Amino acid sequence: MAKRDYYEVLGVERSASEEEIKKAYRKLAVKYHPDKNPGDKGAEEKFKELGEAYEALSNPQQRAAYDQYGHAAFDPRARAGGFRGGGFHDPFEIFREVFGGGGGSIFDELFGGERRDPTGPQRGADLRYDMEISFEDAVLGCEKEIPVTKLESCEKCRGSGAEPGSAAKTCSTCGGRGQVISSRGIFSIAQTCPRCDGSGRVIEKPCHACHGAGRRERATKIKIKIPPGVDTGARLRSAGNGEGGIRGGPAGNLYVVLHVRPHEIFQRDGDDLVCDVPISFVQAALGAEIEVPTLAGKANIRIPPGTQAGTVFRLKGKGVKNVQGYEVGDLHVRVHVEVPTHLNAAQRAKLQEFAALCDENVNPQTKSFFERARELFR
Repeated sequence: MAKRDYYEVLGVERSASEEEIKKAYRKLAVKYHPDKNPGDKGAEEKFKELGEAYEALSNPQQRAAYDQYGHAAFDPRARAGGFRGGGFHDPFEIFREVFGGGGGSIFDELFGGERRDPTGPQRGADLRYDMEISFEDAVLGCEKEIPVTKLESCEKCRGSGAEPGSAAKTCSTCGGRGQVISSRGIFSIAQTCPRCDGSGRVIEKPCHACHGAGRRERATKIKIKIPPGVDTGARLRSAGNGEGGIRGGPAGNLYVVLHVRPHEIFQRDGDDLVCDVPISFVQAALGAEIEVPTLAGKANIRIPPGTQAGTVFRLKGKGVKNVQGYEVGDLHVRVHVEVPTHLNAAQRAKLQEFAALCDENVNPQTKSFFERARELFR
């Protein structure tokens, strides 16, 4: 079968820069890598084709020869002593160039995490649970029980996957390595062993309870202690309550992410609480003692005569306990003067009588404002 044009394989124009070629190869190599497509022969062939195309086009000399002679530039029978290719190109080299080092953390992440013995114990996966709680529970703290369905180590076989009395044997196909190497021309491809699925072991008598998996799915309930002072976005870790490990590996963790419902009366500002309280015109003018809500019950505050709308009164220590346990915030009560509505005739007459008795000293802020306004327009 005739080879496809290398530029077509990488999906770039013939005028593409070295960086564009590198970027295109990197993207497609991740997509078709055998580790990401186990058992997919089509993906394996495309991955090899990509490596061959990048090997030719990433080298300026080889690219120049390919542009002039096409695929014949790399065929010894067609060149009669002319240009020869520069040897095997490691398809992972580009990732080491881009991400740094020999198998850096990003490189490892792209191809399935850090390198480890595929036949040994493996840690179980971490789990996430999103929980909605009330404003009071977040501020005061509480204990909750949450339902979780997860994979746990099989009790019958104790995670081995084999029936009691039997044992797993070394896989004869991969020799216990968990991988098989296949050679295709200049490429050597490591793939997960199809017989043991990468475990390096073959179970002759699988456990009837877990069917050889070593883990079973179970529904359970886990108690979570929520400390006082948490807020939306807080993440609580429940160690060892994630999925069970594989082949005796440790269990993962359960992470509970909190979402706090808004409160009808209180708003939160860090460790402080803010509460808006309406007072009457008479209370604001003459002064009064009023009752206000707190999360711990009711409290009284004194409104001095002449209190203006928006005045804030602080109740120390009536806010939220710091989640680190350092201190407790305050409650800030902000008053709003409620203007009378739906006055009857008698009430209206009294207010008109009051207005007639008022002079400029009764409303000093109004007097000050209009004096400043007159200065502005002079």
